[in-house]
Amino acid sequence: MPSIRLFVLALAALLLSGCASVILVDNQVESFPRWQDRAAHATVPTPPQVYRFERLPSQQQDQRAARGQDELERYAEAALAKLGWTRAAANVSAPWAVQVGASNVRLPRAPWEDPWDTWGWGPFGSPFAMPGRDYVVTGTGQVVFFPMMAPRFETPYYQRAVSLVIRDAASGRVVYETRAAHDGRWNSTPALWTAMLDAALQGFPAPPAGLRQVNIEVPR
Repeated sequence: MPSIRLFVLALAALLLSGCASVILVDNQVESFPRWQDRAAHATVPTPPQVYRFERLPSQQQDQRAARGQDELERYAEAALAKLGWTRAAANVSAPWAVQVGASNVRLPRAPWEDPWDTWGWGPFGSPFAMPGRDYVVTGTGQVVFFPMMAPRFETPYYQRAVSLVIRDAASGRVVYETRAAHDGRWNSTPALWTAMLDAALQGFPAPPAGLRQVNIEVPR
């Protein structure tokens, strides 16, 4: 048994060393270009372009919502800048209006994990780990081992999504819509949200049709 445990520890260390430099953010992306629906000049725009952000009432209902939207728009601004789209200065008109949104659902565990998959219950009702389940993967991807019969800790699981809509400012018509979804244990960071927006904008302004997977590597 000690030799097996040492082998498992060595294997975990090898895996961690191999992926220590980057985190893979796998996204499910779907995009809907509708440039032909513009009132005039129904062509796919080429950079440089200028836009302004617009917000829903729910995105500015209080200071907390406004601060969160400020942060999200900064990430979107950086992602659009890579494509040659620049945010207009204050009080300057722009031909495009961009709306960006995000959702973040925290689950106590991954949907496929069984909360009753335990060895037994202690005198105070505490669950203990099953044989072979004596480790957890943290939000940063580290593997933490526990002795046999140690209390089992739940690891949160997150379901996140971002969306971006572009409208023709003159007519108000939606000319581009895209969204990206990512599930995983990684903690919320600017790099994670930026990666999701980069994935959502992959192929812009003429992305492939249908649902597709877009992987973005994020440095640790």
